[in-house]
Amino acid sequence: MNEINQSKITLQDRIDQLAANMEKMKLAEYVELLGNTKRLLWVNFISGIARGVGIAVGFTILGAILLYFLQKLVVLNLPIIGDFIAQVVQMVQIKMY
Repeated sequence: MNEINQSKITLQDRIDQLAANMEKMKLAEYVELLGNTKRLLWVNFISGIARGVGIAVGFTILGAILLYFLQKLVVLNLPIIGDFIAQVVQMVQIKMY
């Protein structure tokens, strides 16, 4: 009889732990979001815009840093690499204006 009570307690503990984990995951809110198509589309639309803006800003910053270092390499006047980098920088500057 004691073994049955012990397994009930263990089972109850596991159920409580599972319920707590589901609360932490906010599973109910996620299921509710999946049920509301308009809100789901809106949330995905906004997150897509945010990702696109983030990618554009990040690429712009990386491009500017790359051009900065390329211009510094041109100043070093390396024989083969310097001419190539000078042409790349010149093409970029022409496209900017």
